[in-house]
Amino acid sequence: MGSAVEPGRAGAVPSILLGLAIILIMAKLGGELFERIGQPSILGELLTGIVLGNVHLLGINVFDFLREDTTFTVLAEVGVVLLLFEVGLETNVKEMLGLGVTATLVALVGVVVPSVLGLGVSALFHPGESFYTHLFVGTILCATSVGITARVFKDLGALRRRESKIILGAAVIDDVLGLLVLTTVTAVIGAAGAGRGVNVLDLAVILGKALAFLFVSIIVGLWLSPRLFKLATKLRSRGLLMTRSLAFCFFLAYVANRVGLAPIVGAFTAGLILEDVHYRDLARRENADLHQLLQPITALLLPIFFVLMGMRVDVRDFANFSGLAFALAITGAAILGKQACSLVAKGDNVDQTLVGLGMIPRGEVGLIFAGIGVTLFLGWKPVISQQILSASVLMVMITTLVAPPVLKWRIERILLRKTPASGEDNFPLFP
Repeated sequence: MGSAVEPGRAGAVPSILLGLAIILIMAKLGGELFERIGQPSILGELLTGIVLGNVHLLGINVFDFLREDTTFTVLAEVGVVLLLFEVGLETNVKEMLGLGVTATLVALVGVVVPSVLGLGVSALFHPGESFYTHLFVGTILCATSVGITARVFKDLGALRRRESKIILGAAVIDDVLGLLVLTTVTAVIGAAGAGRGVNVLDLAVILGKALAFLFVSIIVGLWLSPRLFKLATKLRSRGLLMTRSLAFCFFLAYVANRVGLAPIVGAFTAGLILEDVHYRDLARRENADLHQLLQPITALLLPIFFVLMGMRVDVRDFANFSGLAFALAITGAAILGKQACSLVAKGDNVDQTLVGLGMIPRGEVGLIFAGIGVTLFLGWKPVISQQILSASVLMVMITTLVAPPVLKWRIERILLRKTPASGEDNFPLFP
């Protein structure tokens, strides 16, 4: 009687298990180290990947299989889908629509200006690359990861300040705009790679498809979601909240991919649709919280993504002047581009500089965009080269590192000022 498992795959399972053990242990150690010095754990996980991916330069090749086995890549991509699902869950559609003119303008400027600067820097340093490469570099820079900023404001007891609300609101809109830009640019590059030209009408169709998917999914989903969960409450099985939610997320991610959009767009939309009120009865019956249920899964899968992204960095790209100069120039464009947000952050007692500084971090969103760029090809050549990918990862690390100290510095400066009329702090530490 033959084995039910192919011999090749049966032999691969132990190496996959060993790889998972290595990634998770090393990622946790790296994350713990950075958290102890007051920095996000994502930086430790990225640095872990950079070390594992470059020890072969010292003649140590035992970790090469982590990069070569596609199983880890698949697990990382599932982790990214779940991350965008979580981002969507934390976003309220009604609140997003009521964020106001200021947050919307900040988001628009925060997408457009860094994108243009990134495109220009890429064209300056890599004139031999395709225009589509420069365009995608600009797309990577448009992302904003506001988690770092929110943590700093929370630590200082300033989440209720107007600056905080503007930044958080703008980041929500920024996520949506960034995904729309990513979808459009990805579709344009896909058409170019297939030898088809793209005109203004094609761009309108691509953007219209993305907007139609968002709006139709949200409208249908808001009607369908509560009914599905109400039906689930009639079933006796356990774990229905988790399985129904994940199935909804994966299904919309699949549908998004089928209509030509990135799966993360569908996952984000699924999170937007699912509101607490839809599954409140089911959560009460199971005595469970969806965010808490997702945490163990993302804690398993996301470190794989961050470590693999770090492993894609070749430190030799920074050994020559041109490679290091490009990485620093991209980082400068990423930081300066978000400072343009301060120009439109109007309002009483709003510190415009603080708003610009709060939009700096790229974090996991920038990494996701860069990772997608590696999978896109123009003919036989990837849109994002090895050097550009390495520079993008360094940019994410620097913007994530620099944000907390500069935000604390600015808040401390504001605390020293007094409102003339009342003599009270213009930015109280504990409002």
